[in-house]
Amino acid sequence: MFENLNWWEIGALLLVALLIFGDRLPNVISDGLRMLRNLRNMARNATGDLSRELGTDIQLEDLHPKAFIRKHLLSEEDEQAIRKPLEGTFEKIRSDLTDVRREVDDVAAAADLRSSGTSTAGNTGSAPASGSEVTPAQRRVFDVDAT
Repeated sequence: MFENLNWWEIGALLLVALLIFGDRLPNVISDGLRMLRNLRNMARNATGDLSRELGTDIQLEDLHPKAFIRKHLLSEEDEQAIRKPLEGTFEKIRSDLTDVRREVDDVAAAADLRSSGTSTAGNTGSAPASGSEVTPAQRRVFDVDAT
């Protein structure tokens, strides 16, 4: 729960808690720990009741619907039978997307080459002297789709 907090942040949280709760802080901490223990006991009792009702050994991690179905309702053969057709489709889609990405990268590279070239087709002003750079004021900006 606190894996992303460093020691300074934990100290700051404790200081804020001390300022908010004052001398009631030990009572608040004990109440919080008691509530956490009660929640753990409730979860343990719920998994025990569920295990008894279903006749299987269920852990708290097994209550996730995907894990529950995978562990308790499907055999290994059933799972492989479901996965096999999907794996082929997944690989086909992956290769298609790789090809599309490669083509998009090629088009982007070609567009970069074209825009960085020395073409002056879009100029509106006088032609620049040979060897001089085209300024943005000289380059005419227009919408290719609109023309």
